[in-house]
Amino acid sequence: MEMESQQPPVTFSARRTAMTAAVAVVLIAGALVIRPAQQHGDDPRPPRPEQRAMASVGMGAPAAAVDVNALIADRARWVKGHPADDGAWAVLGAAYLEQARRTADAGHYPQAEAALKRSLALRPAEKGNFDAMVGMGALANARHDFVTARKWGELVRAQAPRNWTAYPVLIDAYSGLGAYKPAEAAMEKLVALRGGLPGFLRASQVYRDRGWREDAAAALERAAGAARTPAEKAYCLYRIGELAWERGEAEDALRSYEGALRTDPTQGLALGGRARALAALNRTGEAVRDYRAALEEMPAPQLALELGELLEAAGQEEDAQEAYGVLRAQVARAGTYGVQEDLVLSRYEADHADPLAAVRRLRAQWSRHKSVQVADALGWALFRSGEPREALWYARKATDLGMRNAEFAYHRGVVERDLGDTAAARRHLQEALRTNPHFSPLLAPKAKLALAALAEPAAGGPENMQPDEPWVAPVMPKPAPRPAQKRPAAGAGAGPEAATGAGAGAEAAARAERASGAGLDSAVPADPKPGGRARPWAKPELAAGAVGGPARASAAPLRRPTPTRHRSHTP
Repeated sequence: MEMESQQPPVTFSARRTAMTAAVAVVLIAGALVIRPAQQHGDDPRPPRPEQRAMASVGMGAPAAAVDVNALIADRARWVKGHPADDGAWAVLGAAYLEQARRTADAGHYPQAEAALKRSLALRPAEKGNFDAMVGMGALANARHDFVTARKWGELVRAQAPRNWTAYPVLIDAYSGLGAYKPAEAAMEKLVALRGGLPGFLRASQVYRDRGWREDAAAALERAAGAARTPAEKAYCLYRIGELAWERGEAEDALRSYEGALRTDPTQGLALGGRARALAALNRTGEAVRDYRAALEEMPAPQLALELGELLEAAGQEEDAQEAYGVLRAQVARAGTYGVQEDLVLSRYEADHADPLAAVRRLRAQWSRHKSVQVADALGWALFRSGEPREALWYARKATDLGMRNAEFAYHRGVVERDLGDTAAARRHLQEALRTNPHFSPLLAPKAKLALAALAEPAAGGPENMQPDEPWVAPVMPKPAPRPAQKRPAAGAGAGPEAATGAGAGAEAAARAERASGAGLDSAVPADPKPGGRARPWAKPELAAGAVGGPARASAAPLRRPTPTRHRSHTP
């Protein structure tokens, strides 16, 4: 690869060693990815945590939290003594990004940005500092600034099209912008260049966005098979659980989430997933416990929204409002670090606070990021603001791509019901409940009630169901009489025996004609061109110049007989 050809290798030995610019670090599938150089020699001692962080994620997989912390501490010490090491600054910046992903703490983003910019100051982008450029793209994706992320990714691709680390950044950026075909093309390029765990994880993401669930599940199974460390395995199990949850398979999802937590107890994403699955299985107390534990580890606004809606559905209004307050505080804090959480905040406002404010915020989002997530949220906010006709346009945008999302289908069905399109509303409400009957503790029960109401006939019944005049059976036409049988011309007045004899004579004549070469095959003229092909229905031995004798001369070509059509008679 380009970077490995430009930098000297890193060797791990018994002494404290430097992790120099031979290491490339990016964020792949939300995980730190480090591309180390070859290790020289056989060291029987186990690797140190910072070495494990490099080795475990060298294939594009997550690292354990303790190892990432050790890597950050090691690189921070190193750059103090070697402030001109641009590669070490890039490693440090990307390690801060991974720490932010694992903890959902946006406070690490300014640290990552400072380290990456320091690396670029030491070696600018035009001089091929791909590690820092990819890190800046990953940082922009983490902040939901997909336009900036796309610029960084495309800049790396233009300078080094075979540098595989650029393509995960591009996949995230294109997906966030709603450019799903370019995202798919970037995924295919990644798989061709790198494959393995990073390729499988990204392929599953792209397939899921396009609604190809079976392909997404198969890619994740392959990713889990390629995992080498507990952190890698746990992340794959979490993603498998997410797919099962979206399919409405709460018990399967719960098993995957619990498997992830057994493998890596620090996997906060899996803890939030388990809470969601427990809520679907009516284990509300356990779900609330897990949501609160997950929020302690990962203060993610989406988890706070899910907890608030679960508590509201359970009738605990005061606790629900407390959870919504946590959501607002988390969104405000993330904004101070440059993270755009407009989408989750607008979802909260549309259902629980100020739909008009959600519309204003989401219109601004749509002008930059035309993803299906923004389309669904904007359509629902418009509906909640009293604009169902415009809402339907966005609801169609959200569902027409093919992504199987129960909440998207529910939103569209409710809008269509409001506009009087009963058939379409019924179809999409059924789709929502068929996709995931437990997609929301608040909305899934409403979907069932709405569908039941649509199944009932309108007041008074459909029009013309009871006509004014009583029903009278229609007069059926009489069957046509059986046609008389034709008698043979010769032997008039003969009985059945004469007719049978005449039929036998005709059959014998037909056999003789076929034996002499006449009949269907003789009706096919030979191809007049020398060496030409016979007609499709001609036998080879009858074609011109065929083995077995010359073709028969024919004074005049005969037409191919038309098969006799038999009419069925009315009894």
